[in-house]
Amino acid sequence: MSQAKAYAATSATTPLAPFTFERRTLREDDVNIDILYCGVCHSDIHTVESDWGPSEYPVVPGHEIIGKVTAVGNKVSQYKIGDIVGVGCMVDSCQHCAHCAADLEQYCDNGAVGTYGGHDLIDSTLTYGGYSDHIVVREKFVLSIPETLELSKAAPLLCAGITTYSPLRHNGIKAGDKVGVLGMGGLGHMGVKFAKAFGAEVTIFTRSESKIAEAKRQGADHVIVSTDEAQMKAAAMTFDYLLDTIPVQHDLNPYLSVLKVDGTHILVGLIEPVEPPVHAGNLVMKRRILTGSLIGGIAETQEMLNFCAEHNIECDAEMINIQDINEAYQRMKKGDVKYRFIIDMKSLKDA
Repeated sequence: MSQAKAYAATSATTPLAPFTFERRTLREDDVNIDILYCGVCHSDIHTVESDWGPSEYPVVPGHEIIGKVTAVGNKVSQYKIGDIVGVGCMVDSCQHCAHCAADLEQYCDNGAVGTYGGHDLIDSTLTYGGYSDHIVVREKFVLSIPETLELSKAAPLLCAGITTYSPLRHNGIKAGDKVGVLGMGGLGHMGVKFAKAFGAEVTIFTRSESKIAEAKRQGADHVIVSTDEAQMKAAAMTFDYLLDTIPVQHDLNPYLSVLKVDGTHILVGLIEPVEPPVHAGNLVMKRRILTGSLIGGIAETQEMLNFCAEHNIECDAEMINIQDINEAYQRMKKGDVKYRFIIDMKSLKDA
């Protein structure tokens, strides 16, 4: 076993603070990774604060991890010491159900093991994430980071990137499609970049006129202020797809009205009951589809990383020290970040 330095939450109401724990001894198919950068996801806050049900404490968050391999088990064949690698939202799955066999580990029938807040399938210990100096992960769930990606900005691709890439790829977004992106945060701005790279005509929906210039800077072809009834009415029946990245309750009905017949509204941000309810007529009368998507499998995540390298796609981010994580959480709650915080883990190692 090896001692790890980290930052952890010990309850839903206490700030994250320095924490030490033991990482497991390297198994034959494990990779030991010295963590260089870790992205800060809004899911980290939800888990720390038990927003999605009681969390098991202590919580060491972080599932957007970039690091360097420092040791490998004797049956590891894909990686060697010195390789630059990544770890995303999962660190294991059953590997024998139909979904795992289809490279859809995120939908594992027996439940994928989260990078933090999960339980190891062999010894049942609680998993601790990337707000730490190193991590031990099964080879199958380690990703290769293309050399051309800027490491300091690559970490959020492992969650924000794959969360938006996967549904766009799954739905076959192509040149000529009209895609609307709802929300312009960490997920939304990545959705714009991917949809544009697929050749789509992209529109950002925002509630604020003050964000129009920023939306255009992100590459949007058009911007619709969703609180403007005239703009929403003019957009009726014009979109093939909506990528909905809004993480809080919002009325889906006005957005459904802008979809064409057979149009698809894809939820990737909201994982709570829809409120207010969806009017079934908005689906039935135009054969519209309301669907959802959860990250992506390991093979697809590697495909996404390679795609980003090929198309020069990266996440807009602000670098912080681990000691500033609690302030970063408060800023995220206020929407005061463009568009992702990334922790430079050197700050933890030097502390």
